[in-house]
Amino acid sequence: MTVTLPSLPEILPSYVNGAWWTPQNPSKVTEVTDANTGERLTGVSTDGLDTAAAIEHARTVGQKALGELTIHERALKLKELALYLNSRIQELYDVSFATGATQRDHAFDVDGGIGTLFTFSGKGRRELPNSNVITDGPVEPLSRDGSFIGEHIYQRIPGVAVQINAFNFPVWGMLEKFAPSFVAGVPTVVKPATPTGYVTQKCVELMLESGVLPEGSLQLISGSARDLLDHLDYRDHVSFTGSAATAQTLRKHPNVQEGGVRFTAETDSLNAAILGPDADPESPEFEAFVKVVFQEMTVKAGQKCTAIRRVIVPQDRVDAVVEALSARLGKVVLGDPRVEGTTMGALASKEQQGEVRGAVQRLVDAGGQVRLGGPDASTGDADAESGAFFAPTVLSFDDARTPEVHAVEAFGPVTSVVGYTDVEDAVALAALGSGSLVATVATNDGETARAFAAGIGAHHGRVHFLNRQTAKTTTGHGAPVPVLVHGGPGRAGGGEELGGVRAVKHYMQRTAIQGSPDILTAVTGVWHQGAAAQTVTREDVDAGKAKHPFYKSLEELRIGDQFASGLRTVTLQDITDFAEETGDKFYAHTDEEAAMANPFFPRRVAHGYLLVSWAAGLFVAPDPGPVLANYGLESLRFVTPVTYDDSIRVTLTAKKITPRVTDEYGEVAWDCRLHNQNDELVAQYDVLTLVAKTWPMAPSETSQG
Repeated sequence: MTVTLPSLPEILPSYVNGAWWTPQNPSKVTEVTDANTGERLTGVSTDGLDTAAAIEHARTVGQKALGELTIHERALKLKELALYLNSRIQELYDVSFATGATQRDHAFDVDGGIGTLFTFSGKGRRELPNSNVITDGPVEPLSRDGSFIGEHIYQRIPGVAVQINAFNFPVWGMLEKFAPSFVAGVPTVVKPATPTGYVTQKCVELMLESGVLPEGSLQLISGSARDLLDHLDYRDHVSFTGSAATAQTLRKHPNVQEGGVRFTAETDSLNAAILGPDADPESPEFEAFVKVVFQEMTVKAGQKCTAIRRVIVPQDRVDAVVEALSARLGKVVLGDPRVEGTTMGALASKEQQGEVRGAVQRLVDAGGQVRLGGPDASTGDADAESGAFFAPTVLSFDDARTPEVHAVEAFGPVTSVVGYTDVEDAVALAALGSGSLVATVATNDGETARAFAAGIGAHHGRVHFLNRQTAKTTTGHGAPVPVLVHGGPGRAGGGEELGGVRAVKHYMQRTAIQGSPDILTAVTGVWHQGAAAQTVTREDVDAGKAKHPFYKSLEELRIGDQFASGLRTVTLQDITDFAEETGDKFYAHTDEEAAMANPFFPRRVAHGYLLVSWAAGLFVAPDPGPVLANYGLESLRFVTPVTYDDSIRVTLTAKKITPRVTDEYGEVAWDCRLHNQNDELVAQYDVLTLVAKTWPMAPSETSQG
């Protein structure tokens, strides 16, 4: 059947210094072919490319443009970008077929990459401030009187985020790094792998066409960039995905070793799937286990850094697993993914095909028994001479500790099955991988799961437990999700990617700042206890001398606006009534003798939640106003017990103001502190409210139905 190849330029362009660039009369061009047919698609060359200028463009133009936006504004742009890419998604599918990717593979690469943009857009706006400074942890008092304090903050690094990517995920591999660095406010330079770089180039082209991206925030180098690290220093971050050997070479660069370049790597690893001793062939766990191994062997033709290379099962179930797995793999239809009926495409290149064949032969020479496929197995109707096809291959080993099993990675649809004697033996076998990205453990026994988590957790970046409850809902062994860390120790590279806001902070510098409460308030945009406050009282408000902070819209409200109440006395009747009304008759509130026997209480005391309720009564403004809703409390602590005949007062201070980019309101966190008649701190917490940007709100803003 005739297939249509994507139409690509003779030489794939780079995007640098604000323009597309193609070399003129290059002396060296690397040919790029269709993985399924072997036909030429395009060529790549960077002869004459000024890498240093591209880096400088990012550090100047890109940094400036991104710095003019807040975290929330950048996060919103990610959503706009994701929506645009979704509207052009078929164009990415069409070009990606040439890499050997099937429609199912597109869901992991193209759809997965766009989904990552959506995720970081949402998390950036929900979990980070609408500013460019992120506070980290509580304030540390550094003087007795509170005049000198310290805390940690995150701010974006002043350089560029360089990403050097592998060939297997040309879209997701770029976007999963681009999204957090963009939210952080750091411009990106992308260096994709040559065999599939044309897909990355198409994605970058669409991203630029969207008009969403600030100038200098994204650049692309199509082809070799051997001098890239020469132009980097401590201001910059390099994120590498690829082979462990290449990662080691890059780590040895002088600018990494001595120049302070931040370097993180996510590399190949010999990930394991472990069948628990309780999972016999009749159990749901056994079926789910075989299915997940099958998926990891066939998605992207096994070309995944998270793919399962080692299948570790009870010794007496090796044959059962091999037979069940082989039965599934026997139904795989190899071929061009543009042809109907194909279920697995080619490897990314002829070079990759040769490397996988060589790795399988090494495993066979080490004692591996070919149970399915093999280095020279037939690929059926798929032309393995012209295309880069490779048959699914299952090996088994009599000696589970054969060194090659735990050291040689065949980066394709290949896995090795070995047996273990007990859980301790299985843990030891998993650890022989010298650090992995992920392991799956199939068990329905909690104690077995606990033993495996304790035994293999430190050797893996992620442990995926699979049982009958999760068999249908799991996102899968090899599907990194944006909200969880992706990476692993040892051979896996030692780095971390994704992980929600943790990933954003990879591209930021954590700094300890020290100074007065006023100075730290100015730096962070968050009010600190002891900083200047604009205080009003109920008497001031009632007399018309001042405006209650609750009557101020975000247009008027300022950090440090404060309301101070008068005292309210607690009676024994108040405590008794609250106990009766709520049913909270804990002895400390109802039994004088028992309360006095408790070392924490002087006698019967007021309920903490009674005090919190009274606090609201002391500070709220009753009439309709800009405060639209109270949506929670944070960090509530009861410090000093309050007994009857004591009094309490409340001080409420606007602590943090977070306007929403897309709504007519924002969040305000209020520092709330309760003191007794002796000025002792009784309780403290943050009150969270939604406050209108303007008041009164326009009719269109309030008639949303």
